[in-house]
Amino acid sequence: MSETAELTARGGVAARTRALDLTVYLSFTVFAVITALASEFATHRVWGGYAAVGYGLAAVHVVVLVGYARHRELPRHWFHSRWFSVSVACLFALLAPLAHLVLRRLGGGDWSDNPAAWGAQPEVWVIERSALLLLRDGSPYLDVAGLDRPPMVDDYTPYGPVMALFGLPKALVVELGADNAVALALTDARIVFALVATAGALLALRLLGRPPVPIGAAQLALVSPATALTFAVAGPDLAVLGLLLVAIALAARGNPVMSGIMLALVVSAKLTAAPAVLVLVILVLVRYGARAAAAFTAALIAACATVTVPIIATEPQAFVENVIRFPMGAAEVDSPAASPLPGHLLASMGPMGHVLALALLGVAAVVITGWLVLRPPATAADAALRIAVGLGAATLLTPATRWGYLVYPLVLLGAWLCFGRQRTPPAQAGPPTA
Repeated sequence: MSETAELTARGGVAARTRALDLTVYLSFTVFAVITALASEFATHRVWGGYAAVGYGLAAVHVVVLVGYARHRELPRHWFHSRWFSVSVACLFALLAPLAHLVLRRLGGGDWSDNPAAWGAQPEVWVIERSALLLLRDGSPYLDVAGLDRPPMVDDYTPYGPVMALFGLPKALVVELGADNAVALALTDARIVFALVATAGALLALRLLGRPPVPIGAAQLALVSPATALTFAVAGPDLAVLGLLLVAIALAARGNPVMSGIMLALVVSAKLTAAPAVLVLVILVLVRYGARAAAAFTAALIAACATVTVPIIATEPQAFVENVIRFPMGAAEVDSPAASPLPGHLLASMGPMGHVLALALLGVAAVVITGWLVLRPPATAADAALRIAVGLGAATLLTPATRWGYLVYPLVLLGAWLCFGRQRTPPAQAGPPTA
């Protein structure tokens, strides 16, 4: 190919890439504007205002690059990089609204019936309360049957016992009586979630030889509205995902014991990630053999038992009511989980719609299981893709779900794009390492 033809082809690819970037950021901007104007939650409206600015500026930056490239070749400068758009979006869609809402929360508003008064979504307060209960009573669960009033939605803690650990910094501040704004702000559970998520993602990349992160992965996993909104107003799902990425990387690198322990922390924090268990068992079995798969399974079970059995022994009834009955819709108070996703829309049509949603979910489970058996995962990228598809199907088809759970498949799809560029080859098959 001549130099002129090569430059022309390269220019065509760059033009298509910038067109895709522009479409992405404009779509994100529209979502943020609608959220800022129409959401019932003040936290979401605050996020939407900041995010609309960030995504809008990112789109403007892409337009500037397109105009500049029509006249000359883009210089190698930080402003002319696609990462500049990502950085602007990250600043305004993640960091700025989080800082605003953390400070807003200092004025009170937790446990209010009025969403306009909130500085964080209820899961943040609930997790911080669970940590305080763990410190005081040895169990993170409120015994709703022992209340001297009818239970309310926010009395329930529908998470595994590990989730309470993320609220420990705030609980310790409260217990020690350090009632000052700086301490309360810095120990906001959302900051803990963000730190754990970031550390988990960086550790997973390090374990896999620091593969280059493509822009598409950053757009999906970092600055998409699903991630950015969750980051600013809540955050527990991001912490779970950070730990899950580490478990995937450990399994792919031939450390089944540590991978099993890490995955135990994940599922003992939130059962949403449970489909990852089957995927990682198959990954370890295929790459490293039955002995490694047995070590992974034993470590997973032992670690789950270590963190869960003491809590069950302390408050068995409260554990069942909070972690099992409430999410299943069998508690005295119904779960508020709802979304405009297919499973919930079908279930809202009546009993037949509910049955149809469950039937579709079952079909999806069978198809994905068949995929795992016929095309078992052999790399971290394979595992991330299969977990993304499984959690995506569950999010779309489960009758009681939230649209925010789409953060799971989106982040995992971003990880799939990134892990596929793994530089360090996985460990060769052999005995499991500790």
